[in-house]
Amino acid sequence: MAGQERLVVCTTCRREGWLPDELRDGARLSAALTQRGVAHDIQECFSACSNSCVVTLRGPGRWTYVQGGLDPDHDLEEVIAFARAYQASADGIVPWRERPEVIRKNTIARIPPLED
Repeated sequence: MAGQERLVVCTTCRREGWLPDELRDGARLSAALTQRGVAHDIQECFSACSNSCVVTLRGPGRWTYVQGGLDPDHDLEEVIAFARAYQASADGIVPWRERPEVIRKNTIARIPPLED
């Protein structure tokens, strides 16, 4: 993502049934984004563990989205599409119908921008 908008991935997320010797879902999503050339930041633990795999989209003067329940093996393209739509918006608001279905169904929070 260009500009000050940020896609942030929780790298400690793990789904139910995760095995200790497996790479965590958030780390797998981060690796897949890197492989696709999608800029993102990483963060350890968003405290949304029951909703893993979790990402946020945020930026100055923009609404922040917290997305969970993502599957790094199946939802990569949708995460990328949503990040691009977020970046293209003026204020971070991506119209509901323009969000990929997995994003519509798995929004944990939409937080208004801080007012100066």
